[in-house]
Amino acid sequence: MKALRAIGLMSGTSMDGIDVAALETDGETIVATGPSLSIPYEAAFRRRIEAALDAAKSIVKREERPGELGGLEREITLRHAQAVRDFLNGAPPAWRAPDVIGFHGQTVLHRPAEALTVQLGDGALLARETGVPVVHDMRANDMRHGGQGAPLVPAYHAALARSLPPDLAGDFPVAFVNIGGISNITYVPKCGDPIAFDTGPGNTLIDQWVSREGGVPFDAGGAIASEGGVIRSVVEDYLGNPFFEKPGPKSLDRNDFTLALVEGLELSDGARTLAAVAAEAIIKSVEHLPEPPKLWIVCGGGRKNPHIVGDLRAAAETTGATVIVAEDAYLNGDSTEAEAWAYLAVRSVRGLPLTFPTTTGCRHAVSGGVLNKPKGAR
Repeated sequence: MKALRAIGLMSGTSMDGIDVAALETDGETIVATGPSLSIPYEAAFRRRIEAALDAAKSIVKREERPGELGGLEREITLRHAQAVRDFLNGAPPAWRAPDVIGFHGQTVLHRPAEALTVQLGDGALLARETGVPVVHDMRANDMRHGGQGAPLVPAYHAALARSLPPDLAGDFPVAFVNIGGISNITYVPKCGDPIAFDTGPGNTLIDQWVSREGGVPFDAGGAIASEGGVIRSVVEDYLGNPFFEKPGPKSLDRNDFTLALVEGLELSDGARTLAAVAAEAIIKSVEHLPEPPKLWIVCGGGRKNPHIVGDLRAAAETTGATVIVAEDAYLNGDSTEAEAWAYLAVRSVRGLPLTFPTTTGCRHAVSGGVLNKPKGAR
């Protein structure tokens, strides 16, 4: 089957900007990874998205766009279109004519128990603006088939696990951990489908805490947390949430965990404690896996927080496992999720499954996504 060149666009629950990445794939094998680009949101626009999370709480049908959400959706889409243009203008010639774009959009509501998930992003508008076919809305079909609608990246993680370099290729089972606003794990056995689920808060509580208490958008390099200590009672209170006892598949909304348990802590202690919560939530996920992973590969922005990674490494080593960040596996940890959306777009075009019963809880493996062709395209 002919490989296609795809662009993936991701704006995640951290709401920090748009990631763009290129990938060549036939929907199964990863032929080549291409260039990538990250475009941060300015603080004012990020605050608009945060406000949209409150407005979205009133949505009962996924097509609804109350208040400012309709205008914000258009602006988010146009920003993604500009990101594609910027990317193509700076890309090597071989990557300037993509076959398809995978467009995630901005999640503003995720209620799997109600089969309701809302991502702001107009796929038809993006196709018109870029002149490239666009696949978007990749979560809805999974929900129609009984799934949680998340996580969707596991199909790509499984492909990555089976293309690791020789010095890592024998370390199955492999666990990919993506630490964004919410963290999720993909457990890849030597044979069979991946197992995946959200593990708990990743960066979102840390970002909210340091923004509110310190006036900065995130704890760069864990600098704030480095001056604090872990308050064990608070960690235990967070880990006592019933979410952690539920087996997968399971997924979270950004608002499912709050700052209530760290109220009154000093800034640095709160940041360090929430980093410990993120790491220990990931380790707690092992309780719901067939066996402990031998190799953990950490992706996403949270891999840059040395406290999260250090806590995860210390805990995993007690089981004889190795924890590495994406770059140690010759991957780009900043673009993995965007690459995944490029991969999923090709799988969607080819009618291949995006999700599995073991990743989202859907009744059977299903494809998904809506293909939008530019005006005049066949």
